[in-house]
Amino acid sequence: MSDQIKHECGIALIRLLKPLEYYQIKYGSWMYGLQKLYLLMEKQHNRGQDGAGAVSIKINQQPGKKYIDRVRSNLSTPIKDVFNQIYAPIEKIKTTNPDLINDISWAKDNLPFAGELFLGHLRYGTFGNHSIEYVHPVMRENNWKTRNLVAAGNFNLTNVDELFNALINLGQHPKDYTDTVTILENMGHFLDEENEELFAKFKTEGFSKKDISPLIETNLNIQKILQRSSKYWDGGYAIAGLVGHGDAFVARDPWGIRPAYYYKDDEIVVVASERPVIQTVMNVQLKTIQEIKPGYALIIKKDGFVNEELIRQPEARKSCSFERIYFSRGSDANIYKERKKLGELLVPQIVKAIDNDLDNTVFSFIPNTAETSFYGMVNGIESHINGQIAEKLFKNKDTLNINSIKEILHTRVRVEKIAIKDAKLRTFITEDNLRDDFVEHVYDVTYGIVKNYTDNLVVIDDSIVRGTTLKKSIIRILDRLHPKKIVIVSSAPQIRYPDCYGIDMAKLGDFIAFKATIELLRETGKESIINETYKKCKAQQLYPKEKIVNYVKEIYKPFTADEISAKISKMLKTNNVNAEVEIIFQTIENLHTAVPNDLGDWYFTGNYPTPGGNKVVNNSFINFIEGKNQRAY
Repeated sequence: MSDQIKHECGIALIRLLKPLEYYQIKYGSWMYGLQKLYLLMEKQHNRGQDGAGAVSIKINQQPGKKYIDRVRSNLSTPIKDVFNQIYAPIEKIKTTNPDLINDISWAKDNLPFAGELFLGHLRYGTFGNHSIEYVHPVMRENNWKTRNLVAAGNFNLTNVDELFNALINLGQHPKDYTDTVTILENMGHFLDEENEELFAKFKTEGFSKKDISPLIETNLNIQKILQRSSKYWDGGYAIAGLVGHGDAFVARDPWGIRPAYYYKDDEIVVVASERPVIQTVMNVQLKTIQEIKPGYALIIKKDGFVNEELIRQPEARKSCSFERIYFSRGSDANIYKERKKLGELLVPQIVKAIDNDLDNTVFSFIPNTAETSFYGMVNGIESHINGQIAEKLFKNKDTLNINSIKEILHTRVRVEKIAIKDAKLRTFITEDNLRDDFVEHVYDVTYGIVKNYTDNLVVIDDSIVRGTTLKKSIIRILDRLHPKKIVIVSSAPQIRYPDCYGIDMAKLGDFIAFKATIELLRETGKESIINETYKKCKAQQLYPKEKIVNYVKEIYKPFTADEISAKISKMLKTNNVNAEVEIIFQTIENLHTAVPNDLGDWYFTGNYPTPGGNKVVNNSFINFIEGKNQRAY
């Protein structure tokens, strides 16, 4: 993605199902779980750079001994900082008293993170700021083990206002207005209620207070707690939680918007946001890894019993297609195939844009994350060429000779590495006019490949969001090669609507497709549609979210996707670019063909899976018209 959109958050949960002594004997270290946690987090570093954190719980720890440890960091290298903090006391003991490090009883009593249950998190913040207090995992502490709650997740809720007010009506005084605090306190409230109900039950049955605590640990109903707390959550979420005594869970939204996968054997349970991460870290086959079903929670009890339990009635599956196009690691078997297919399906549009002049066209990609769709595009172009060759051979079969056959077969796909990013270059200049010149040098180009003013240059990108980098950098850079025409191909459709479930795309005014459409409305004398849409959105502002209609769709109705793409092409070409510029976007139909099982496409179509989405998009439009540069949720 040439316009950098920061990534989703990532979760990593590990539950060791054997005593620490088992891992010491089999793997040579009781730190086996801790090492796996580090690898799971590093392999998901693509999902968050604003902060990282980790929590460990020691199961069956004796009273008076610390049983929950947490480390968080918001430094520039947060994972490294987190594990430096975790390993610092371990390394100190190795130096001062190396024999103690293998004494598991001593380690569990004296060393942080010598536990059986771990939760790690990588954060990209879309709600709240970037201070350490907003870094997950977050904690709700209590002197009773079964009332301690640790939570971390990949989520955004659209109705924080409703949930926040519900907490106030319960008599709570939340310490902050964020979805993280709201969810934590929401779950914490029902965790408290479950504790109180169990306490009353066992007290009535004649058990002493001391005897009741272990009974609560055994009988705590995590499924019921999650059913009650998530009842009114509107948004996409994969939320992991630990309870102080050792129960753990990962709950997924009923639309399957946010991803979560798990692996289990007789030694360990592992949960992560991405499937290939588990495959790599655990060295297991794809078929052994399960997806947590939408609307379900994977619940791991203190005694090691693991099961998926229904939390909310599953809705029509709307898993985020952006996960498949861009965010998730391309090493996933299915995602790799889908990204190749996205590139392949663009071929008819590309051939039309270059007037089928394949002899005078060079194909490449920017940035590196577009490489897989590039391979698919090249395969598609090769198939197109082979089709043309077969047609010519058949048509001229009666007059062919060796020379004419060679001439027919000469066409090849011209594939080149055109742009190389200079990773060392840093844009430190703040003045806009100087900065624009500076960013032109973020990429180096390969000279001598493109024939001056003769060749077309086709470059594929994952997606085009704002278009800023294309306009100020990439198109100018490519124009240095003096192509006749530059064709920028997006493997994703036009991004027209804000995301409200976790991706950093919250403001309508940021999107080049939206800005192009607004300009078209004004140029064609249809500006009244803008005003009418504003009035309709404003009239709904106080409606309950369930009754709100996405009226922003009316902005796009007067124009075809091709007309909007043509306007975008004009907007992204500056006066100092000599080549003709054309921008091509994937179609919605082709997106669903390439990615058939993950149909969440609200940023392209405006079809939000939850009622809160319609509320967010209308508020985002109101903010745009009223000149408010702020999130709509």
